[in-house]
Amino acid sequence: MPSSPPPPAPPPVAKRSAVRSLLRLWPYLRPVRGRFFAAAFVAVVASCLSLVIPLVLKWMVDGPVADRDPGGVWLGALALLGLGITEAVLFGLRRWLVARPMTAVEAALRRDLYQRLQRLPVAFHDRWASGQLLSRGTTDLSLLRMFLVFPLTFLFVNAVTVLVGFVVLLWQDWGLGLVLLVPVVPLIVGCSLFETRYSRVARAAQDQVGDVTTVVEESVLGIRVVKGFGRHRSQARAFAVLAERLRGTELRKARLLASIWAFITIVPELAIGASLVLGTVRVADGELSAGTLVAFLSTALALRWPVESIGFLLAMSQEAATATERYFEVMDQAEEDPGGPPATAAAAAPRDARGGVVFEGVSFRYPDAPPDAPPVLRGVDLHIRPGETMALVGATGSGKTTLTALVPRLHELTSGRVLLDGEDIAAMPRERLRTLVAVAFEEPTLFSASVRENVLMGAGAGAGDVELRRALDVAQAGFVDDLPQGPATEVGEQGLSLSGGQRQRLALARAVVGAPRFLVLDDPLSALDVHTEALVEAALREVLRGTTALVVAHRPSTVLLADRVALLSEGRITAVGTHQELLRSSTEYAWLMSGAEGEER
Repeated sequence: MPSSPPPPAPPPVAKRSAVRSLLRLWPYLRPVRGRFFAAAFVAVVASCLSLVIPLVLKWMVDGPVADRDPGGVWLGALALLGLGITEAVLFGLRRWLVARPMTAVEAALRRDLYQRLQRLPVAFHDRWASGQLLSRGTTDLSLLRMFLVFPLTFLFVNAVTVLVGFVVLLWQDWGLGLVLLVPVVPLIVGCSLFETRYSRVARAAQDQVGDVTTVVEESVLGIRVVKGFGRHRSQARAFAVLAERLRGTELRKARLLASIWAFITIVPELAIGASLVLGTVRVADGELSAGTLVAFLSTALALRWPVESIGFLLAMSQEAATATERYFEVMDQAEEDPGGPPATAAAAAPRDARGGVVFEGVSFRYPDAPPDAPPVLRGVDLHIRPGETMALVGATGSGKTTLTALVPRLHELTSGRVLLDGEDIAAMPRERLRTLVAVAFEEPTLFSASVRENVLMGAGAGAGDVELRRALDVAQAGFVDDLPQGPATEVGEQGLSLSGGQRQRLALARAVVGAPRFLVLDDPLSALDVHTEALVEAALREVLRGTTALVVAHRPSTVLLADRVALLSEGRITAVGTHQELLRSSTEYAWLMSGAEGEER
């Protein structure tokens, strides 16, 4: 297990403004815009009701209180109580209006992200750390939902409230109102500086959450390795480094938020204090009524929260904008080309007369490889005849797994072409291609599902117990019947509740269950003991008679399943023939097989 922090996800290509980033959410908001705007309207009405309360106080002070009228005071008190209750009910209604649609928006975002991840090419998943993708689908989308529920609405509501409030203040007394307008310029400058700095720190924090998630995921999935090599302390240290780095970033966020909150609180308070002193002097001079001063100060105090919340709302908005950027960094990645030309072009395309699988001048270089690095495959020419099984043999690093991955188009060719029964796979829709080709990888991957679901994943929609049983028999997976619930037994995450050989046999069963026309097996028997391997090979021979197969082989026993053998050396096919022919004609092949025989003994 690595003890160093994982590499971060690729950075965004271009930095967008927060507003432009957040506007990209509009297609998801459009279906619920009715309830969203209704909620915003209700919140504006509720917030503006708080500005009516000072007007009632002005009437009470200048009227019933000055006239010593108890009945008028009670009437005013009831009016204030009614306004307060109405305001509370309206805010509750706003919450009810947005709760359901915003959770639907979050679900739609999460669903689209998952679907996009399934359609992105393997090269993308090779580059991106899984923890970064997990954090985008969990933490970032939770931030977006919280933003849509509260800050998005109240950025608008508070702006309207402040605007209406200042109109009321200027109407009550324009001189005192101008005093309260003095802080506007420094507040705008301070908020702009805060927004710029906070956006950078928020981005760093969310990327670091992805790094922490990656380490946790790797440690959990690799817990056997961690424990087996006693690496728990080094893993804990690696995690502590990342956690401490994230803590430092969160503290920088807290310091920025504390500074802007203090600034936004102090500057308006100074203006309110100045207006209080000036208003008191004017009341003493008889220039202003006591009720007007009370109403003015009550209105100013009612505007404290809309003004002071600016820092909090801006912080949440920046985090939401950063989460949106991170979300669309994935959504903007180019999907796998579905393949297949238009029907007319496909019909007019010439068809190669050769059947089976044909590699013609195939070269491949990984997209992120250095420009001066040699290609993994160079000018590979190979023909697997219809119904033939071809064994692919080569030293470690010769490109065998890469070559097999090109058949189902897990990677795109750099040059050349691959034909299946005379049809170029580049001209096939991927969906059709992957119904024709079945693959079993050397490292079997099982999902947190039942044995039955894992195996039938390789079959069509109509497959059932008959196909399941036949595939399990081919893979010699009779151990399934001894599991607690038989084929209905959940195998757990990554199938770690099973042995390596059991997982490999289920992966082989998944490959053969759909009776594919083309079968690609990447050393499918490497984890089996000699006796089980012999049984599987015997059953597999029957399957291979009805399909065209390419089998990566390291053992002579696996090679003997094949009709012919191809030797891959340094990215090229250097020899093709039967096992016996290559033993006589190829020194490299004889050396590889002699080493494999020694390992078997």
